Amino acid sequence: MDEFFLIAKIVSTYGEKGFVRIVSFSDFPDRFFDLKNVFIDFFGSWKTFFVNDVKKHKNFFTLKFKNFDSDKDVSVLVGKEIFVDSKDVVKLPKNKYFIHDIIGSKVFRNNKEFGIVEDVLNFPANDVYVISSFGKEVLIPAVKEFIERFDPVEKILILIPGDELFEDDEN
Repeated sequence: MDEFFLIAKIVSTYGEKGFVRIVSFSDFPDRFFDLKNVFIDFFGSWKTFFVNDVKKHKNFFTLKFKNFDSDKDVSVLVGKEIFVDSKDVVKLPKNKYFIHDIIGSKVFRNNKEFGIVEDVLNFPANDVYVISSFGKEVLIPAVKEFIERFDPVEKILILIPGDELFEDDEN
């Protein structure tokens, strides 16, 4: 069974020739030019859509799908999310990870389980991991000064050892 990854959402029709305007959720927006097909969920069933054309505008993209040739044809797609399968996921450089790889990971500190990564917040300086730790929420900057290592296959995040970064932590 294929795994699907969210990359965009269709927000409106665009023009009269069957284009849709999308909002990208990707950190690699030029990826849309390489897409041959995408997947859209219709009532629990994945439908394949073949990408015929991609246009980049100042701050958004438009897509045209095969056999969708008018604004009426694509109006049913407005509000739908666009997914790719695992073969079309962007390949990341070493030591870079997708948020979906990190969320749900077990977190360890000083060789003891510390919590679970519940979310990743994006800030201009760096991302921040939201960790649920024994009934409280702990925020850890996603920088090498705090992270010893991450294993995306095992979904394990190991924080640097020591207590100086967690002054009010009792665990």
